[in-house]
Amino acid sequence: MTYPAAVNLPFNGEIISRRFTQKKPGELSDPGAGYWVILQGETLLLHGDALYCGDLPESLVPLEAPLLFGVWDDRPVRVVTVDQSAAAPEPLHAVPLIDLPDDVMSLVGLGRQILHWERMSRRCSRCGSDMERIDQTWGKQCLGCGHHHFPHIHPCIIVLVRRGDEFLLGRKPEWPEGRYSLVAGFVDFGESLEECVEREVLEEMGVRVTNVRYVGSQSWPFPTQLMTGFVAEYASGEVVVDGLELEDARWFTRESMPLLPPSRSIARWIIDHFA
Repeated sequence: MTYPAAVNLPFNGEIISRRFTQKKPGELSDPGAGYWVILQGETLLLHGDALYCGDLPESLVPLEAPLLFGVWDDRPVRVVTVDQSAAAPEPLHAVPLIDLPDDVMSLVGLGRQILHWERMSRRCSRCGSDMERIDQTWGKQCLGCGHHHFPHIHPCIIVLVRRGDEFLLGRKPEWPEGRYSLVAGFVDFGESLEECVEREVLEEMGVRVTNVRYVGSQSWPFPTQLMTGFVAEYASGEVVVDGLELEDARWFTRESMPLLPPSRSIARWIIDHFA
């Protein structure tokens, strides 16, 4: 599948905007029964090919309190995690997350990201005290020192380096055999996004780049990244991998394409549109 613009990629809000409206805690009063994002390991429990709607089956014991996070198809939708060993009660069945359609997968990604924040914000990182919700936000206030905490989104860069008709791709050892992709990395203290691009390419591949240009972004809830996509031009240097992040890097052309990342990723979107 191809996506016309980065905003249309899975996990971005645009892809579910016609079916979903996010609601902060306290924004919905007595919403009643609705849909469920029932997470079981790396699978989602579905009713046929749709989200389950109704009361949560009694045999599914939540690992934490279900969380209402919006409205899906005009009904409230909650996310919950259940034990991986629990048998799915009829008529529910488990579907691997990677096999979900884009819109449902995007909703699941958002639910997982919010659950991750809930788990990571149970206690204050300043003093260790319990936290309470700041009404109608995802933020929390410490009951000890009073500090306000809000969801942590981690900015990352991902970049295609071009040299004439060639483009530079790298390979991590844990990836499927033959797969190559773009350089990516977390933004460091005191860096602009463009400076992060220059540093990451130099550190991981040994070359310098110029003419760094932003092309799009993608929410990446694994667990909390915001991938900011760039295209840059080769300036100087020989390719030398760092041996830590990458095991190989090389120049490719359109006529000599390696195995590429899935089309749902901004890495593939950048390659398809700018390589």
